[in-house]
Amino acid sequence: MFSSQKTIVSIDLKGMIASGGRAPLNSENLASLFSKLNKTKFDALSIIINSPGGSPVQSSLIAQKIREICLKKKVKCYCFVEDVAASGGYWLACAADEIYADVNSIVGSIGVISGGFGFTELIKKVGIERRIFTAGENKSFLDPFEKINKKDEEKLKNLQKQIHQNFIDWVTSRRKKKFNQKNLKRIFSGSFWLSHEAKELGLIDGINSETSFFKSKFGEKTKIKKIKQPKSLKQKLGLGISSKMTDELFIKIKEELMFNKFGL
Repeated sequence: MFSSQKTIVSIDLKGMIASGGRAPLNSENLASLFSKLNKTKFDALSIIINSPGGSPVQSSLIAQKIREICLKKKVKCYCFVEDVAASGGYWLACAADEIYADVNSIVGSIGVISGGFGFTELIKKVGIERRIFTAGENKSFLDPFEKINKKDEEKLKNLQKQIHQNFIDWVTSRRKKKFNQKNLKRIFSGSFWLSHEAKELGLIDGINSETSFFKSKFGEKTKIKKIKQPKSLKQKLGLGISSKMTDELFIKIKEELMFNKFGL
């Protein structure tokens, strides 16, 4: 028997994680949502995640804020993965006390990646002379118009290793008891898996949907209250629409490319 009706607050964390006002997920854009959560009374927090990842910094800031709210209100947080919770998306998922996913969800990708292009041969063919002046020997780090040098490559890889270790430390702090120690190298390899294998590895706690889980846990009368991101004053007044549409187009293209990595 369930002693009383429970109220679950549910929020969506969907899309690419990146700094800047136009990106779907960052600490700036979610500030008003978190403020609203702080003013709302509830018995548990539910986060719906569908994200291929993005900025490690923004992932960390958002996850920290979720933990801060839950600790302040003394409530548990539950995550439900839709299509994908990979890389930064999984970083966010680990803010929850328990993680659930659909049978076809993709989970994992605990790693760090940097990409770019080199144009050294192109500018030669076009007949362009590269002119660059710096104060500071490392100011032209990873210049795309110069051949990559070992020093720059080693520095980048060291940075990636440090960020990867931060990612590992965060996931371990949240999921350590659920991991089989024999699988740690595989878990932190940067690979990703469907839900059944992710559950075997300890990356998620089970396969379930939000409504089904909470009805089973707290009873049929459980109320799930959806809280959406409040619109800014500019959005309400319809200001800056042209600029907003252009920015959102670029964000959408980049987001689609990130989702495509997982076959979505």
